[in-house]
Amino acid sequence: VQLQASGGGLVQAGGSLRLSCAASARTFSTYSMAWFRQAPGKEREFVAGIKWNDGSTYYTASVKGRFTISRDNAKKMVYLQMNSLKPEDTAVYYCAADLYGSIFTGDGMHYWGKGTQVTVSS
Repeated sequence: VQLQASGGGLVQAGGSLRLSCAASARTFSTYSMAWFRQAPGKEREFVAGIKWNDGSTYYTASVKGRFTISRDNAKKMVYLQMNSLKPEDTAVYYCAADLYGSIFTGDGMHYWGKGTQVTVSS
């Protein structure tokens, strides 16, 4: 499975960005998908995830109410709509996938795309 993330950029605090991730998986609908991020000098952290079976979504506390993860199985795409961005959201954002995945941990996601940089200026 190959994943290609896009949509990053430079935005002012309070602004919005929409990240996209294109997947090459033949059976995309059977993959749970997630976004992770890594800021300079920090460990990679889970941001948002969406399950393959029922579409249930999960978020880290710091982005709840501001970020929305969604997927389009027909297009084999997953999105991360990021609103009310803060400087602390600055990081490289990675798209990840796990076949029939049920939990969203870094070690549990088996496929990773190259990241896309998000920079939020104050």
